[in-house]
Amino acid sequence: WSLAPHDISMALALVDAPLLEVQAVGGGWLASGHEDMAEAFLSFGGGVSATISVSWLHPVKEQRLCVIGLEGMGVFDDTAPWEEKLVVYPHKIRWRGNVPFADKAEGEAVPLAPVPPLESQCLAFLKAVATRVPPEDSHGEEALKVLSVLARLDKSLKSRLPVPFEDAFPGKGHQIHPTAFADPGAVIGDGARIWHFSHVLAGSVIGENVNIGQNVVVGPRAKIGRGSKIQNNVSVYEGVEIEEDVFCGPSMVFTNVHNPRAFIGRMGELKKTLVRKGASIGANATIVCGHELGEYCFIAAGAVVASNVKAHALMAGVPARQAGWMCVCGVRLPESLICPACAKKYKEAPGGLEEAGD
Repeated sequence: WSLAPHDISMALALVDAPLLEVQAVGGGWLASGHEDMAEAFLSFGGGVSATISVSWLHPVKEQRLCVIGLEGMGVFDDTAPWEEKLVVYPHKIRWRGNVPFADKAEGEAVPLAPVPPLESQCLAFLKAVATRVPPEDSHGEEALKVLSVLARLDKSLKSRLPVPFEDAFPGKGHQIHPTAFADPGAVIGDGARIWHFSHVLAGSVIGENVNIGQNVVVGPRAKIGRGSKIQNNVSVYEGVEIEEDVFCGPSMVFTNVHNPRAFIGRMGELKKTLVRKGASIGANATIVCGHELGEYCFIAAGAVVASNVKAHALMAGVPARQAGWMCVCGVRLPESLICPACAKKYKEAPGGLEEAGD
């Protein structure tokens, strides 16, 4: 809490990616319950990581920041003379098969103005008080970020487990992964979960307990009903409305314009696609816009739907044709239309199947 804030602040400033998870290990030898040595590991999006070592007990005073990349490395040593504080090493990594080799080069000192950091900090604070304008890189929100990292590291020290940054919007009743985005104007229901690298655009409405997988785009102005599951790599475009309890399999495709051209704007010609309650769409299926998928219908993996689909219909093929009927529970119905799994009875109706009374 006292040694690591500066290192955390530098890591957050240098890494242009969201922080996903932290973990810390340490021990207290001077006083039980107060760690006087700790190692912290910060995991960022894009495969970037940072390791922080802090110690009250170390016999040699070190305040050093190292940044390591494929094209070069930099070292900032706060205890070195001004002309040697920042040194860049143009090291490069080459691979021979699966073995890395470092091409090392002489370090190049980067000149820095000899301005005492504490003096600069105090002057910036006085200027902020006088102008009521916070510094660009040091303000209350920055302090809150650092404190949130420290609090999670403290939790990790006690539990001996990694601690994720699961709440991009804490206290709102839903969960958005730090690598995901929800634009202002998007409405997200309680219990909804939005996972890695997904984006909900303005005007979209996500119902309660919806689960949106990785790399999903929703909107703008799309609707997903309560309890639906949108698997990885799906785009729910404007013009698509999904009712409750719908399953969209991995990499299935919605469209919203019949005759798109890259050089002609046709957003005024969107064709609405309506997916009714309980429908299931298999992986890699394609739904051509302008059609309605009936309640509890089942679209087989890889099918291309280019017409309206009746309630409970099983559709397969390219183009998709009806291959049977499906129960609410997801089991294919025999000719008797009595489900062998849950014993529900059905009868044919103009719009597909409907449950039959006893």
